[in-house]
Amino acid sequence: MQAQIEHYGRTRSGEVVDRITLQDGLRVELLTYGGVIARLMAPGRNGPANVVLGLSTLDAYETRSPSFGATIGRYANRIAGARFTLDGTTYELSQNEGDNTLHGGRRGFGKRVWTLEHADRAAATLLYVSQDGEEGFPGRLTLRVRFSIEGTTLRLGYTAETDRPTVLNLTNHSYFNLAGEGSGSVWRHILQIPADQIVELRANGIPTGKLLDVAGTPFDFRTPTDVGARVRDAHPQIIAGLGYDACFVLRGSGMRAAAIVSDESSGRVMTVRTDQPAVQVYSANKLTGALVGPSGRTYRSGDGLCFETQHFPDSPNHPGFPSTVLRPGTLFRSTSEYVFSVG
Repeated sequence: MQAQIEHYGRTRSGEVVDRITLQDGLRVELLTYGGVIARLMAPGRNGPANVVLGLSTLDAYETRSPSFGATIGRYANRIAGARFTLDGTTYELSQNEGDNTLHGGRRGFGKRVWTLEHADRAAATLLYVSQDGEEGFPGRLTLRVRFSIEGTTLRLGYTAETDRPTVLNLTNHSYFNLAGEGSGSVWRHILQIPADQIVELRANGIPTGKLLDVAGTPFDFRTPTDVGARVRDAHPQIIAGLGYDACFVLRGSGMRAAAIVSDESSGRVMTVRTDQPAVQVYSANKLTGALVGPSGRTYRSGDGLCFETQHFPDSPNHPGFPSTVLRPGTLFRSTSEYVFSVG
């Protein structure tokens, strides 16, 4: 069976955008704009509900979205000073957060129109070719993301190749609320993260180069804890991020759990799995009530949780961090999963 494919609109520059609907144990709506997960219907104790924040129009996604559901690249998170040096050459990037580069620059992958390469009932592959020099990054990068549903698991499989040495850090920026989109804050969600350390960040979100132990801090989610229990703690990293906006260093390697989050009211449980070295957890701190979701309700700080499976921020400028360099002849592969159940 084929996926349901519908015309969604045109960008302000006239590019055609489609919406693709996949269905198995979950129902997922994707946009070719930004590789966006626009809706994710997951089962709950009282029936299915949309568990991701989003917007109602393409124009809103194009002009106002804080990366709702977007596929992020060429470099997720931040690069300090919008520059890095690779093989003796310094590359100047576009600045879009003060002097820094955030989520790939002014027009990162989450603001580009992708090509639908293949789709069937429960899987779709989106293609984006990033040209050499786009947003200042070197190399022509060919990237594919395969979104597939298997039962109640949504799997994102990334592959990429380059014709010049470059840096690459990819993620998905969905904002989750397991009680349902537009239902209010996630402070009563229960969260567990198998991480003993976080990356220490300056006030501008740029790493110092050090790792901090989570023991005795509001970042210790090694045992299940209410998300909102310590969000108003006076820890410097909480103050700098206006809430949770931290890169948790995951234990081990290969596919493993990055986070387990649950909502008692709906019975929904989501396990995030990845082969990446870290997960950035962000509690939607910059939502102000100015955006309205498809439910017709406004979004405020704390109304969602992002689990951005990725490498460390600013890795190209920190030789001690895991490398994000991709070279010609090497195929980049990565997988992340969102596994849903009802408790």
